[in-house]
Amino acid sequence: MSSITDQPSASNAAPGARVAEEPRWSQISPAQWKSAAAAWMGWMFDGLDMHLYTLVATPFVAALMHAQTTDPKVSERSAWINAAFLLGWALGGGFFGRLGDLLGRSRTLSLTVFTYALFTGLSFFAGTWWQLLIFRFLSALGIGGEWAVGSSLLSETWPAKWRPWAAATLQTGVNIGVLIACAAVFILSWVIGPHFERFVFLVGIAPALLVFWIRRSVPEPGEWVAAKSRAEESGEGPAKQGGIADLFRGSVRRITVLTIIVCACSLTAWWAFMFWSTQHLRHLPDLAGWDKGQIDRLVSIGFFATIGISILGNYFAAALAKVMGYRKAIAVMNAGFFLAMYGAYRVPHPHVELLGWMGAVGFFSGVFGLFTMYLPPLFPTLLRTTGAGFSYNIGRVAAAVGTVYFLHYVPAGGRPGDFREALLMTSFLFIPAMFVALLLPELNDAEPAA
Repeated sequence: MSSITDQPSASNAAPGARVAEEPRWSQISPAQWKSAAAAWMGWMFDGLDMHLYTLVATPFVAALMHAQTTDPKVSERSAWINAAFLLGWALGGGFFGRLGDLLGRSRTLSLTVFTYALFTGLSFFAGTWWQLLIFRFLSALGIGGEWAVGSSLLSETWPAKWRPWAAATLQTGVNIGVLIACAAVFILSWVIGPHFERFVFLVGIAPALLVFWIRRSVPEPGEWVAAKSRAEESGEGPAKQGGIADLFRGSVRRITVLTIIVCACSLTAWWAFMFWSTQHLRHLPDLAGWDKGQIDRLVSIGFFATIGISILGNYFAAALAKVMGYRKAIAVMNAGFFLAMYGAYRVPHPHVELLGWMGAVGFFSGVFGLFTMYLPPLFPTLLRTTGAGFSYNIGRVAAAVGTVYFLHYVPAGGRPGDFREALLMTSFLFIPAMFVALLLPELNDAEPAA
């Protein structure tokens, strides 16, 4: 009996595999539309629950600690909370990714959404910084799992030739979720005023309503059902249907290792930017004299613009993938990522100039949309959500370490809240991500033979 790691994936169709004709929009089935809607909405709420904390981290942690926002201990505790979140994201990607291969994509997707909605809402009740850390860690388990399951669900149900555009559209779900988080923070800061931060976590309960629709309406992909049936008919129990150890065996090992390197480097730099750029923006010298409300609104607007521009980056990356293939497109986007982030933090900028550079960084974050459709087909069907979830999300562990590590570069800026040099250092991580991406295999439009 062949090992699961030797089974062909959609990226390496066997000789003689048929190339499916690209269907018209009118030929997309209701089940395919439902799968797309479930994945997109799951990602939208992912983005919402993911970034509610990022936008209010400093003032909320300061309030929990009864300290000033400029207190170095506030930055330290904020970094540890974000690191716990990223670690939970990584573990959730592996745990729920494994469940997705065993229980099915639709069923596991429901569990991931319920998990992150529940614990984001419970963050409202945090009374200490370490309680918030626990709630963020637990919510991240669901967010990390949702990425793996949602991307596999869509890659198994939509035509291969449309996957770059499907990836770009799926990534807009995250972007729009982040924009909703920005809008929620902006509105609550205006309606409630000072000390509004706690209430933003109640917004994160909304995704729980999506669970009921997914369970009633979204069927399991036929590809997974068929693979699962074959495994059961051959007498293979769950223990023999693949696991994380199988990611480091046979031909899959090389893909796993290269993917981890690319994701670990790019995600560490991106998450350093996402977390520390807003803290850096809050403490720019030209904002001296601004009141807290003005600074909160500037941070929300800056973050809103950065993520809004990233939607354009999603489709730019998709166009590159159609023209030059996924791996070259990923390399080009990482190169642009480096140039934009290097330009943003090479020298000090006033807030107006810095916002423009932050928009450029957001544009090249469109590279992460490519991973959603590129990674799952690299792995065999019954190792797909395990492989995509583990290989992509293990990069969050590196990002978690990086978030805390780069905190120690803060004194190099010469004043509290100056993270410019730390952010400049992280920009260089996009360079190895760029070169290693070129070593990954390329996908083709061949569908596995029926």
